[in-house]
Amino acid sequence: MAKYSSEQKLEVVQDILERGLSHKAAANKIGACKSDAQKWLNMYQAYGVEGLLIKNGSYDGQFKLDVIEYMHTNHLSIRETAAKFGIPGYTTVGVWERIYYEKGRGALLRDNRGRKKMTNKNKPSKPKLDKKVEDDLIAEVQQLRMENAYLKKLNALVQERIQRENGKK
Repeated sequence: MAKYSSEQKLEVVQDILERGLSHKAAANKIGACKSDAQKWLNMYQAYGVEGLLIKNGSYDGQFKLDVIEYMHTNHLSIRETAAKFGIPGYTTVGVWERIYYEKGRGALLRDNRGRKKMTNKNKPSKPKLDKKVEDDLIAEVQQLRMENAYLKKLNALVQERIQRENGKK
């Protein structure tokens, strides 16, 4: 369910257009924010009352590419572009633009939604070592563990001795 009904959105738009209220004042009447009022006004101006009824949808890669290229060609803002194409969330256009710049045109054409499945070729393989090298590494790790345990015990004994000496004085 939408946070604001289409009637509430229309009321905000009418407050701005007919009553001369600021975006912020009109939005505050229903507990919305200024950016929501701007978005609703843009959608209303582009599509009329139908623009306030547009719901979220999924878009194919070619549509995304067309939107970004239209935005760049006509030097539009993200909000203006979203209103022009009837995309309810202007941030969606921003995400598409970021993908376009970071990963290229082809990334918009791929459907990257959902969980990624790891195939055998994507899994990192463990490096294969010679048996002798592996045995040497295991022996070295065991030696280091013993040294570490010895030093910890020595440190504990030294601390105990210091505490005893401080207690006698």
